[in-house]
Amino acid sequence: MDGQIEAAQCCSDTASVSISDFSDEILLNILRYVPSHDLVLNVSRVCRKLRTLCLDKSLTAHIHLHKEYTATDEAVKHLLKALCSDIQTLNVSGCYWLAGSTLDQVTRCKSMVQLDLSGCRVTPARLSRLLSSLQCLRSLALDVGPGFDLQQLSAEGKAALARLHELKQTLLTPSYGVVPCCSALRSLRLYLEASEGWQEAGGCAQLMVGQSSVPHYQNLRWFSARLAPGEVNRTLLALYLAVFSMRVPEGLTGLVLFVPGLAPPRPVAVTALMESMASSSGSKVRALQLPRTWLDGAVLGRVLAHGCPAYLNLSRCSAPGFNPLHVLLAAGRDLSPLCGLNLRGCGRGSLPDSCSKGEEEMDAESVKALTESCPYLTHLNLSATHYHHNAPAGQDGHLCGALGRLAHLRSLALPVCALAQRPPAAAHVTDSGTHLSSESLLLGLKKNRRIGVPTYQPEVTGGQGGEREEAATSCVRSLLKGCPHLVELELIGAGFLSAMPRNEPAIRKDPAACPWACQVGDSQLAALGNLRFLHKLTLAHLPGVLKGTGLLQLVQECKDLQVLSLANLGSLKTVNYTQALMEALKHCTQLRELRLEQPYFNANAAFFEALSCCHRLRRLCLVSRHGTFQSAAVVTFMQSCAEVIMCHMFMGGTLVACKTLQKTLLDSLSTSRPALSVVVYPLLHEDLGRVIREMPLCHLDEITLFKSRVAEEPTML
Repeated sequence: MDGQIEAAQCCSDTASVSISDFSDEILLNILRYVPSHDLVLNVSRVCRKLRTLCLDKSLTAHIHLHKEYTATDEAVKHLLKALCSDIQTLNVSGCYWLAGSTLDQVTRCKSMVQLDLSGCRVTPARLSRLLSSLQCLRSLALDVGPGFDLQQLSAEGKAALARLHELKQTLLTPSYGVVPCCSALRSLRLYLEASEGWQEAGGCAQLMVGQSSVPHYQNLRWFSARLAPGEVNRTLLALYLAVFSMRVPEGLTGLVLFVPGLAPPRPVAVTALMESMASSSGSKVRALQLPRTWLDGAVLGRVLAHGCPAYLNLSRCSAPGFNPLHVLLAAGRDLSPLCGLNLRGCGRGSLPDSCSKGEEEMDAESVKALTESCPYLTHLNLSATHYHHNAPAGQDGHLCGALGRLAHLRSLALPVCALAQRPPAAAHVTDSGTHLSSESLLLGLKKNRRIGVPTYQPEVTGGQGGEREEAATSCVRSLLKGCPHLVELELIGAGFLSAMPRNEPAIRKDPAACPWACQVGDSQLAALGNLRFLHKLTLAHLPGVLKGTGLLQLVQECKDLQVLSLANLGSLKTVNYTQALMEALKHCTQLRELRLEQPYFNANAAFFEALSCCHRLRRLCLVSRHGTFQSAAVVTFMQSCAEVIMCHMFMGGTLVACKTLQKTLLDSLSTSRPALSVVVYPLLHEDLGRVIREMPLCHLDEITLFKSRVAEEPTML
């Protein structure tokens, strides 16, 4: 092969390869990775062949602009004018920067069947014009904000809503939105994001008056609702569910309800819905999620009697006398259809350890049995529980060995202690060979020597050290051997809480770490470098990380890493891995998103200089209690990295310094970057909640707020 390459190089003077030498099929496959607006504005002007291919139906029928932050108003207008006769689906979700006049151009697309306007500013008058022009529309997604009045829609607009089969609504205010006009819906997806201020205004009380105007949904097959924290959203959900108490739809195959915090008592409508799903003949449930107090063994068993769903979210549903995993395994059904399973916080009871009091212990034996029954499991979340391996020495019986049987697994969330091979050593035991190891319980209390860490070097020269290193990572290697194609991995310490919650003040005290998690450090992170297909990585609450050398080797091996989230690594009093982090960032050439949460972090010029090596970075979020930053370094970084469109920093500093930096960045870069979102604010300021509510929801939900995202939603359905 090398000889052929050399021969080709030698003949480069007499032979060349041009676009015309590639087949149309190959070129079309390449062009599918080019943003639609670039195809029309740039690629199509290269040559006649590419101009023809850029107008191929396979490229022009489905336009996806989500996360295309370089799509300006002019580019989108030109795109819609050029392809209006071909576009059947258009996704501009999260394109909050697009002007209303740009969205007006959508009326040209007469053949459009599916339209996603989530995150865009759409007034009732503009929505009415869009609906009146799109007679073929069958699927719609939009935001409903303050001041929305359904009566402002024209008769043609209401008629178009009556033809919809799918509706996704993000409610920023208590409202039914366009639901009362959608009498033929088969799928209804709700995102309830109303702020608490509306509760005082009596917004929900006004909805009760017109509740009878909401139609019955006899054709509904899918109903889902995801709530932001707050009593107003829980009340709003109850009003939507009350409709089902009038008439329960037959053949409902998907019921996904996410209610954060304490859920209200189970409504009568939910009981009726579950009984209908359990008794439906000829239709199998595809997805199921309910709050922990709304689900019990009897209801889950009746649903499983008709077949196993493709998606199950049993997050924190375990309770005394009810173990969802036991019900699932004892149902006697074929579990092979199960592709997505969320068992976050779902265990067999609280741990007796004083440091983990009140936290769930993983039902490891049931999980191991599950891996044998669900060979096609693709997304699995086991976080927010503890797994303490107490079997004899060796990897036999370890949870990671069982998970290694899931060859189809692509995304996985685990507690950090699940990678510990053996119980923690007694704190008083001293071993001269391990006094600097990540396995010490005294981690962060000793003052270590300042040494250079260009890369992670396992101790292989000493026989005992090499054997110790091999034993410490044996469970990790058994997992990676069986699941080499993992794309997304989350390692989150049980009990971890982000310093920046949604609607509450910033958390000022960090929870205690699990003693088993203290054994997971740089050697285990280095072993994860064998995940060559890894795109997304989350590491949170790993007290066993010393210098971060394992992180450096990991990113050197995982060359396609695109999303990186780090939180509370090593000691929480001093940041010991800064040097390794800066060196690691220089190797993250494909990184698009970085979220870093660490107390006392110093975002200085050296850090931002290293970060500027991530040339493809688009979104950056820094969260640091008592952290510091250098304004000039931030400005220089943002000016040099032209693709960065989001910079959210919640650290220390005065309110004046934060606002000054934010204004400087917005004034200097907004013109060249229409999608620019900059928020710089003191983390411990009392008005942080108000600032959070004003952010673009797509950034807030996808990166700024920390949460486990594996199997969070049934994305495969």
